[in-house]
Amino acid sequence: MPGLIGKKIGMTSVFSADGKNIPCTVIEVGPCVVTQVKTPETDGYSALQLGFEDEKEKHLTKPESGHFKKAGVNPMRHLAEFKGFDGEYKLGDTITVDLFADNDFVDIAGVSKGKGFQGVVKRHGFGGVGQSTHGQHNRLRAPGSIGACSYPAKVFKGMRMAGQTGNKRVTVQNLQVLKVIADHNLLMIKGSIPGSKGSIVLIEK
Repeated sequence: MPGLIGKKIGMTSVFSADGKNIPCTVIEVGPCVVTQVKTPETDGYSALQLGFEDEKEKHLTKPESGHFKKAGVNPMRHLAEFKGFDGEYKLGDTITVDLFADNDFVDIAGVSKGKGFQGVVKRHGFGGVGQSTHGQHNRLRAPGSIGACSYPAKVFKGMRMAGQTGNKRVTVQNLQVLKVIADHNLLMIKGSIPGSKGSIVLIEK
């Protein structure tokens, strides 16, 4: 689906027409520059590669530098591919937040906040085992049994256990666009989205 690259600014809240206080996320979206046009003849499928935020030439690798010079555009810090654009686009074209409209529904993908190594209560929502009384010592937040007794004598793959939490790509679907502020390239999205302030997100129709 068509979309753009954006940066999460932060969260705020707005009042609806009927007086309800609605939490929302503010995203700086674009403007994005077309850095590559993929076609079925050359690449086997149709898509646009978009770039977001200018980058200094000295921070590029040789292949990256050649890629941008071939496209005839300024170096970009973030690149992403999107399919399904209507109309004809050529290298160097700029796509702005006007791609979206009020009350559109979008899918947003980003990298969630990393929370380090966490136990099963925080990571998976376990309730813990046993009671806090009757001599219970340090088993309140333990996962309990993780394997079978005699057969099969192993722990199954995918067992929910303690481990690294967060810092993964997460997609939230069907979020409503409350308002498009075209003058400042901003989108106001109802609810929360993955990632910390300043993180890069992909917004798809």
